[in-house]
Amino acid sequence: MTLIRTFFLFIFFSSLSYSQWVTSPEFDSQAQRGINAVYNLDFEKANTEFSALARNYPSHPAGRFFLAMIDWWKILMTIDDESHDGAFIGKMDDVIELCDSLLDVNANDVSALFFKGGALGFQGRLRANRNSWIKAANDGRLALPIVQKAYKIAPDNYDILLGIGIYNYYASTIPEKYPIVKPVMVFFPTGDKVKGIEQLTRAAEKARFASLEAKYFLLQLSYNYEHQYERAYDLSTSLWSRFPNNVVFHRYVGRSAYSLAKYGEAQSAFAEILKRCDNDQRGYSAFAKREALYYLGMVAMNTSNVEQALKYFYLCDQLCRTMDKDEPSPFMTMTNLRIGMIYDIQKKRNYAVQQYQKVQKLKKFENSLELAEQYLKKPYVQ
Repeated sequence: MTLIRTFFLFIFFSSLSYSQWVTSPEFDSQAQRGINAVYNLDFEKANTEFSALARNYPSHPAGRFFLAMIDWWKILMTIDDESHDGAFIGKMDDVIELCDSLLDVNANDVSALFFKGGALGFQGRLRANRNSWIKAANDGRLALPIVQKAYKIAPDNYDILLGIGIYNYYASTIPEKYPIVKPVMVFFPTGDKVKGIEQLTRAAEKARFASLEAKYFLLQLSYNYEHQYERAYDLSTSLWSRFPNNVVFHRYVGRSAYSLAKYGEAQSAFAEILKRCDNDQRGYSAFAKREALYYLGMVAMNTSNVEQALKYFYLCDQLCRTMDKDEPSPFMTMTNLRIGMIYDIQKKRNYAVQQYQKVQKLKKFENSLELAEQYLKKPYVQ
């Protein structure tokens, strides 16, 4: 009986390890080369590495998943551009289909669970970026039990913490920021913001493949939600120093420096972004240029160089007019508000009033309407 029992235990654990987390040095080095290339926006090299990975390990979802990440970073470079959405969703659907076929053979396949959960999670992140909060929440709901199961099977796998941490953070934070989601979230597991940040931090420190993505997510939440600009500055400068061609990290360097009143560093960062935009470097498109012009104007305004600020704001407004096809962007709203404030500084009250009235007709961003109303009643004073 003992021999038979041992035999069946051997069969069970052998099947558990089938198509599991690959530990080949060749697999690791190829995946890491591709991942580094993606974050430095070298998509050709990344495609070469990941295509070889998918070819050499056809029954493993990693290669297909990482190929989809190339499209993900194309989306992130110009977040308002939806032309890559279809390709990204299609590739992630392909990952899910492969993972499902593996899970039909072995329901405890850790890699299949991890990459299926990851594919659903990234689809949810895209839908969140597109303000499709209900669909995004549903993707998170579907992904969570999958990655939780993977983590239960492999508790020492820190890559899995990326998905769990993102869910915990989003499920706790998004309903407060976007109340439309609250009724739906009643049916979902409760999130825990503090725990989510802890899990993401551990993933950033110890994950094998997801370390960089965890750091990037921590950067986003530190800047956009927690307003921890010092941490955002540290994360963005660290990431950009490692990946100096990544426009997303570069922009966060400038934003966080500005938020910390490090105006010299902010000016340097956005001036370099503007230069790269004019040189048509990959990722440094009109989207990055518009932001650079706005922040260069803000730096000049905050250092009392209003003539220089006005020059940048004029250029930013001009670019907004060509880019904002569907509705005014936050940059158009805030740029026109700042122009009115500068006119008040210059004692051009009639022009300032026209600007504030214009802002009242544009899409509201943060406190733009309140400020426009306030300065219509009483001129802005620096």
